[in-house]
Amino acid sequence: MIIGVPKEIKSNENRVALTPAGALELTRRKHQVFVQSTAGEGSGFKDADYVQAGATILPTIEETYAKAEMVLKVKEPIASEYGLIREDHLVFTYFHFASYEPLTTAMIASKAVCLAYETVEMPDRSLPLLVPMSEVAGRMAIQEGAKYLEKPVKGRGVLLGGVPGVAPGKVLVLGGGVVGTQAAKMAAGLGAQVTLLDVNLNRLRYLSDVMPANVITMFSNEYNIRQLIQDHDLIVGAVLIPGAKAPHLITREMLKLMRPGTVVVDVAVDQGGCIETCTPTTHDNPTFIIDDIVHYCVANMPGAVPYTSTVALTNATLPYTIQLANKGWKQACKDNNELKKGLNIIHGQVVYKGVADAFGLPYHDVQKFID
Repeated sequence: MIIGVPKEIKSNENRVALTPAGALELTRRKHQVFVQSTAGEGSGFKDADYVQAGATILPTIEETYAKAEMVLKVKEPIASEYGLIREDHLVFTYFHFASYEPLTTAMIASKAVCLAYETVEMPDRSLPLLVPMSEVAGRMAIQEGAKYLEKPVKGRGVLLGGVPGVAPGKVLVLGGGVVGTQAAKMAAGLGAQVTLLDVNLNRLRYLSDVMPANVITMFSNEYNIRQLIQDHDLIVGAVLIPGAKAPHLITREMLKLMRPGTVVVDVAVDQGGCIETCTPTTHDNPTFIIDDIVHYCVANMPGAVPYTSTVALTNATLPYTIQLANKGWKQACKDNNELKKGLNIIHGQVVYKGVADAFGLPYHDVQKFID
């Protein structure tokens, strides 16, 4: 198969979808790999590294798309890429369709096969291609939240870990999945007092067992959230419903319950956000303030630590990429139910229910496309 790896062009997105090590695994299996020039530089990989791995460097994004049968990306295509995507393309990337209708409409119009990292699902319902970036984003949520709690950037002026004689800061984490767990671990490691909410009692029991003593767990409901946001310094939104929009757990009117300078970090912003007032921001301009509450809503947080993120992502995606390249998307998805669940749009038809429901589009059974 011919695989194309374009350079990411979303603002401050320095990740790349394939490492030189990944390129070598594909070329040694007799696949052709075309990488756009400088695509890996932001992650610390030079064009020469890819050439040594057997890949071919192309000068432009247009040539990379034109050569490819399978397009490997990190983030969803942006408007300037829509016209480069053809009916015979398989596009394998993070799409998050349910949060952005123009992208969904464009990919339907392209008639390409769109296979989303974030909905590839294992039998235990875990999301293997979302996990590594969720781990990065969860840890970064605390790193960034701690920074924006500083007074010069309009935060409350609180040091999360406190110092002897001064109580530590308080961190509220909404959601006990991968993002929430990593955020709670990082905050606890800094010495903060952490409250972790979830609606799954079995998950709460597990987290209560494994978390350090400065993390307490509580059942997530509106009453508890309203009480807790009144005295917590940093609030992390870590709620995910695979392939669908996140529910709003904190509404606009609830901001008035918070103290001025409270920081909210909505990691779910690329799925619509679980804090109503959050809209996507970029690393260039990561925050905004509403009702004296600092909002950090960068939609590609792991892009700020691209070396770590790129290696972690390729570690997870490469086995699936090899299957798709070896067998073609139809046979690979027929043989591997995990990959089949990643199919979102096929030749202009929506085959993932969460996406169809988000925009009132017709839903088609994926099985008819792979039989």
